[in-house]
Amino acid sequence: MPIIFTDSWIKQGPRGAFDPGVGSPCDCDCDCACADSPAYNPARPTPSTYLVRNPALRVIPLDANYQTAFIPSGDCVATIDDDAARVLETFGHSRSCSGLPSDWQDAVETLAQLRFLIPPDALLVERPAEGAKTLVAWLHVTNACNLRCRYCYLRKSDEAMTPETGRAAIDAIFRSMLLHRFSAIKLKYAGGEPTLNFSLVIRLHEYAAELAQQYGCGLEGVVLSNGVSLTPAMIDAMLAHDLRLMISLDGIGPAHDSQRVFANGLGSFHAVSRSIERVQANGLTPAISITITDRNVNSLAETVAWVLERNLPFSLNFYRENDASVSFQDLQLREGRLIEGMRAAFQVVEANLPRRSLRAALLDRTNLAVPHTHTCSVGSNYMVIDPQGRIGQCQMQMQQSSTSVEAHDPLAFIRANLSGIQNVPVDEKEGCRNCEWRYWCTGGCPLQTFRATGRYDVQSPNCSIYKALFPDVLRLEGLRLLRYANA
Repeated sequence: MPIIFTDSWIKQGPRGAFDPGVGSPCDCDCDCACADSPAYNPARPTPSTYLVRNPALRVIPLDANYQTAFIPSGDCVATIDDDAARVLETFGHSRSCSGLPSDWQDAVETLAQLRFLIPPDALLVERPAEGAKTLVAWLHVTNACNLRCRYCYLRKSDEAMTPETGRAAIDAIFRSMLLHRFSAIKLKYAGGEPTLNFSLVIRLHEYAAELAQQYGCGLEGVVLSNGVSLTPAMIDAMLAHDLRLMISLDGIGPAHDSQRVFANGLGSFHAVSRSIERVQANGLTPAISITITDRNVNSLAETVAWVLERNLPFSLNFYRENDASVSFQDLQLREGRLIEGMRAAFQVVEANLPRRSLRAALLDRTNLAVPHTHTCSVGSNYMVIDPQGRIGQCQMQMQQSSTSVEAHDPLAFIRANLSGIQNVPVDEKEGCRNCEWRYWCTGGCPLQTFRATGRYDVQSPNCSIYKALFPDVLRLEGLRLLRYANA
């Protein structure tokens, strides 16, 4: 009997017992403008149904008996065995489903649901759905920080958001949410270091929760922290208010300390690692954000091993040069070294495969879990609010505001702004339009591309890195499916 493993098999198991520990492959803190993929419910194949193997289908061998099957820029990845591969081969040319072996019926139905088998006149790859349902807001509650990270884009000061400004910011976010008919709000409490103004974070989230209940919308909150000043009381408060936590960790020991130091120049690794242990011990699972530079790329495998050993969700992010970090030339990534360091980290992942999918976590600014047309939600469903209540498009250009919290509909001003970042759809980017990976990659960070090329409508300077590593990520996904679904 043909065997086909997908992520839903791991989540539900062969008996339908949902596993809440697996999570979603898109359960990450990317700021992509991901919309829900359009429902695809093909009619159940009958003997008279004609199907053909999708010409866009790609496979990567895993071992002598299994291979990963996927459609680039789609939302389905599966691990199939040799018998399932023979089913696909049978439909190498359009044919009806009559005369097939009796034990192939379920496999043909599953392969059709995955779009691996399609009607002869169907689209090979469908354009992703437009329109995210969640409005995302970055609340910059303070410019103060106890670290001086080498790649940080922010000029530090003691300026902090006041309760009055914060409340006005929440009101403005909800006004735009209602006017543009979003169904949920995601608040990212950031800085600086948001724990240095933590009482305001809690007050604002309590107020946002009241409004969310009043208007019947979803609410999600995440604190983006450097991890050095977290206290047990803060952890308890985050648990009580259902706030998630993301902590930055760039390496183990000296690798982290080479780029994330206290204001006095001392390294911060021991403080961060102690905080992570304390957070986990108190029942909160932090997500780990790892920023890769040329300084720490050789130790990336060690860092990933440390995170996997503690069963922590994580994301790998490439350093992006900015005006404040440009003097640190040794942060600049070199393509060959980066690919080598990433593959060393992938070997660690292969030896310690987590149950959770990593399709949205392993390759900076890409998301292989959900097809989408824009790398991030800048200019669409995203706003950044600074301590003074000014609202801009992107936290990396905090100084360029479009409006303020006093505006009746601040999101409308952001969408109409033609002088700031232009977040061009991937189908309009030179070098991307005909790329099979385009709806997973979407052409990279628009700000980074503009800094490197002076244009927003061209492919990312990291394009060749992405193309080199996509097959590695998909192979890891196939091995994960094989390991946990087979178990």
